[in-house]
Amino acid sequence: MDSHSVLEKLKSISDPAVLAGMSRYGIKTDKAFGVSIPKLRALAKQIGKDQVLAQSLWELDYHETKILASMIDDPKKLTNEKMDNWVKDFESWDVCDQVCNNFFGKSPLAFDKSFEWCKRDEEFVKRAGYVLMAVLAVHDKTRADEDFFKFMPEIYNGSTDGRIYVKKAVNWALRQIGKRNLILHKKAIEYALNIQKIDSKSARWIASDALRELQNPRILERIRNKNP
Repeated sequence: MDSHSVLEKLKSISDPAVLAGMSRYGIKTDKAFGVSIPKLRALAKQIGKDQVLAQSLWELDYHETKILASMIDDPKKLTNEKMDNWVKDFESWDVCDQVCNNFFGKSPLAFDKSFEWCKRDEEFVKRAGYVLMAVLAVHDKTRADEDFFKFMPEIYNGSTDGRIYVKKAVNWALRQIGKRNLILHKKAIEYALNIQKIDSKSARWIASDALRELQNPRILERIRNKNP
């Protein structure tokens, strides 16, 4: 399948209702077809891994072709250069999150990139840094607790950024790290309480929302059962 065939397929499975829903969630739709994530996953499965096609789809610069590219590219072949080139093209929170989940987060490069990007000023680049922290907390089962301890000062520093897509990613990273195991839960609570003391509306929201989840007895019980 080539990029032209993919475009025709996307047009054929598009749905105006999906497009309207995207717009309601703050997603740019000027270059979008309106194809749901489940349909994109089914198409990606049909295509299989194809690094060359993935790059062609990315360069087409449609909302769905970018997400599809992240589903069919090979994280084992991912380079720093490609990560930096793609992250510059992030223009919506869902493309950022999908690429980080489907592709970037599966690469050994993700850990170092999270530190690099969370210090950047561009909203979606900075978001990507914190999203990668959250993705690693959920999916990197072998990573040591000490690596997640290193994320905490960056989460603290990022908590005063009031931009909605940054602060939500900071909050996401803090919560996911805290739900990884009991040791990291204790550390996340400690940092959330410190963030809560910062004179910043964004920081207070991040801390309060994280504490609401992390101090929920059902969440704590789930963590205990996961790590007896």
